[in-house]
Amino acid sequence: MIEYTLAIIKPDAIKRHLIGKIISRLEENQFTIEEMKLQHLKIPDAQSFYHMHKEKPFFSSLCAFMTSYPVVLMVLSKENAIEELRKLMGATDPKAAAPNTIRKEFALNVEQNSIHGSDSKDSARREIAFFFLDFAETHSLVY
Repeated sequence: MIEYTLAIIKPDAIKRHLIGKIISRLEENQFTIEEMKLQHLKIPDAQSFYHMHKEKPFFSSLCAFMTSYPVVLMVLSKENAIEELRKLMGATDPKAAAPNTIRKEFALNVEQNSIHGSDSKDSARREIAFFFLDFAETHSLVY
């Protein structure tokens, strides 16, 4: 079944000129880029997007990191896109990530791990609508 998921190329990867390499990995793995934009997030955007982590000790540093430099936001599609992107990204901690995953190859550490991907269908719907409301509405991702 074709699914949609959100991917974010994070500031650490943008600063190191890895946009093309990461997008190539996505396309080599048969993901279709449905929507894409470069955006410099503001603190309120990051706080709202990561609201589920508000009580965690890393919340402030995560928001500061995600607003430190532009990010590339993408809606991707593929059969089982959410699970397939999670596999391609690898574990959050690059030290624990499997070989040939994006995070194993490009991440600097747990926070600066180069890419974000939705972790569930509910998260994908919410995250896509957060950044690409028109797409979410026209693809019935908003309830």
